[in-house]
Amino acid sequence: MEQVLEIRDVYVAFAKRKFAGYITICWSSNYEPFQKENILEIVDFNVLPEFRRQGIGTQLMDKAESEISNVCPIAGIGVGMTPGYGAAQRLYVLRGYVPDGRGLHYRDHHIKYSEEITVDDNIALYLTKELK
Repeated sequence: MEQVLEIRDVYVAFAKRKFAGYITICWSSNYEPFQKENILEIVDFNVLPEFRRQGIGTQLMDKAESEISNVCPIAGIGVGMTPGYGAAQRLYVLRGYVPDGRGLHYRDHHIKYSEEITVDDNIALYLTKELK
C-alpha cells in the first residue's frame, strides 16, 4: 500500500530464484532532521544470512542510491548500535556514509549526556552520503 501511495519504494533481490533480500527508500523520512533537510532515507535493508558476502547487498544499495540521486543529492540511513548491526555499520562506512553529527538517536529524540536508556533496536546513529 505504501508503494501505491508513493510513501516508499521496495526493491527485492533474488538469487537462483530464491528470495535473498530487500531494501526500501522512504520518500519522506520519519527522522526529523532528514525531514527538515529533505533527505531521502534508505530503510529496512536486509540480506538473508545465506546470501551475504555475494554482492547482493551492494547491488541493492547501488539501486537505492541511484534512485535517490534522481531527486536528491544526499542519501540518509540509520543504523542500529548493537553487535547485530556490525556488518551494516561496516558496509555503510565503506560505502562513504558518515554520521550526521547529531549523535545517537533513541525512539523520538537524540540522547543527551548522562541520559539513561535501554539499549535495544531503537537506538541508532544516522548517517548521510553525498551522491554523485
